[in-house]
Amino acid sequence: MKNILVTGGAGFIGANFVPYFIQNNLDYHLINLDLLTYAGNLENVSEVENHPRYTFVQGDICDRNFVEDLFQKYQFHDVIHFAAESHVDNSISGPEAFIKTNVLGTFNLLDTARKLWMSAPNQYNVGFENSRFHHVSTDEVYGTLGETGLFEETTPYAPNSPYSASKAGSDMIVRSYFHTYGMNVVTTNCSNNYGPKQHDEKLIPTIIRKAIKGENIPIYGDGKNVRDWLYVLDHCKGIELAFKIGKSGETYNIGGRNERNNLYIVDTVCSILNELQPKSEGTYQDQITFVKDRPGHDLRYAIDATKIENELGWKADENFESGILKTVRWYLEKFKNK
Repeated sequence: MKNILVTGGAGFIGANFVPYFIQNNLDYHLINLDLLTYAGNLENVSEVENHPRYTFVQGDICDRNFVEDLFQKYQFHDVIHFAAESHVDNSISGPEAFIKTNVLGTFNLLDTARKLWMSAPNQYNVGFENSRFHHVSTDEVYGTLGETGLFEETTPYAPNSPYSASKAGSDMIVRSYFHTYGMNVVTTNCSNNYGPKQHDEKLIPTIIRKAIKGENIPIYGDGKNVRDWLYVLDHCKGIELAFKIGKSGETYNIGGRNERNNLYIVDTVCSILNELQPKSEGTYQDQITFVKDRPGHDLRYAIDATKIENELGWKADENFESGILKTVRWYLEKFKNK
């Protein structure tokens, strides 16, 4: 039985990945390391809390001594690294936490793994010859797009927020450990995820929560910012594929090929709510309110997923219309008791 470290496994994407990975990989014991900040919630992984191949550890990846002790205790064969500060608005008001967690935290994990797994550049220790460090990143490192074009793995980095700059920094450190030490690393950059277990402050949960409370539904600027929406379970399947069969040192972009602007998102969610839980008067669209845009708000992200589709055989199972219906139903169930 191999031990795998999954960081940030109580957050949105990690908490969808953890049960999926445990179910599909019988040869692994999964240790979930999460600091349980505002973005992490153990309720997100309640379905596996008593699983014999699951262990939860609360701790901070910025604490080097703690990280080293954890690696010594569990002798991790692999790492899948989700843990990150990721709320862009928070990175504008408090960027320091993003630099610490996303850059220093990633370095601590990488360097500790290298020292456990390797004796020298390109020399793996016995038992760790196939050990892999998988770094989960974001399309925001590429900056913003005009009305046309797609982010490819070769697109130059041009981050525009402290959040995306910190993720770009962590990506570069991971890359350097492949080129300098020959470390077995792989990076995935994803587009906007949506689905169950997302933090209530994010766009789609906010729309649903505000709508059913009868409150104004806030949309930044003119609502024309475009994102490529990826259902979270499709992302988890892509991560698993890249972790298992991706080529060492490579980056794979995972995108849903579902470009939608925020106006479309809010109208679609409201239309589903009109059907599933109609108001006594009017429609949920009546609650849409436009608010001042945030600084550095990228106009458009869209990912070209050709590489992971062609090289690894990945394909998104959900389109936006099928995924958003599942998502709205999940949040209605969550919010009905709040």
